[in-house]
Amino acid sequence: MSALRALRQVSLSSSRTLAARSACRALPALAPRAAPLVATRGFAASARRAGEGESDVTLAQKLAEELKYEREAAKGEPEFIKTFKEQGVWALKDTPEHDEIALERKFGNENIRVMFSTSDIQQQEPELEEEEDVAEDEDEDVPTSYNVRCAITVTKDNSPGVLSIDSVTADGQFVIDGISYYHDTKVGTELTADADYKRRGLYIGPQFDTLDVAVQEEFEKFLSERGVNETLAFFIPEYAEYKEQKEYVNWLGNVKKFIEA
Repeated sequence: MSALRALRQVSLSSSRTLAARSACRALPALAPRAAPLVATRGFAASARRAGEGESDVTLAQKLAEELKYEREAAKGEPEFIKTFKEQGVWALKDTPEHDEIALERKFGNENIRVMFSTSDIQQQEPELEEEEDVAEDEDEDVPTSYNVRCAITVTKDNSPGVLSIDSVTADGQFVIDGISYYHDTKVGTELTADADYKRRGLYIGPQFDTLDVAVQEEFEKFLSERGVNETLAFFIPEYAEYKEQKEYVNWLGNVKKFIEA
């Protein structure tokens, strides 16, 4: 019973009480009615049920069903992640309940970091071929893929400064948007509000596609030589999708526990 309905009962009961008292004065032989006591007891019971939350049990059951389904669908760590780790090129930095993932490696005296997020997976659907194109390419196994934005930084142990490269994965390639250079390594690499504020007023470099074609090609070779290549461009969207699903399952469990507490 809702609180509004309970209050209406109290109001009705109060009116009945006044009527009963008037009747008692007019007709002394009549006994007082016990309706107010019943109404008060009904209000207390209704308030207690509302406080417990009548929808809690149903919601927890639905969450449990979804959690069971998602856990059964998961088959442990996928093979593509095991293969990636076995190659030993990149160190995978994945913090539970965070949406950002980092890949780090050494290349000579350089430190290379590639950062990406699951947010791109949440904001888009896999790119699908148009119906007519699918009909034409029925015999070809063309995997769908997400476009994931990546922030690539390159620093050197024996030199200050950092190259910061904005790019996005698309069909197994890194499409570069721009390349910035920062004299202060911390400004170019730290993920803090202060560093972000300092970057805003600095020159970020030209749009990549406005550079001479030969310069563009050499930059692409520069990254490919350091492992920022086709293999990584396929791995990142696949891992971002896996990570998003893993965090979703974790979210289901946390919310279910909270509802049941």
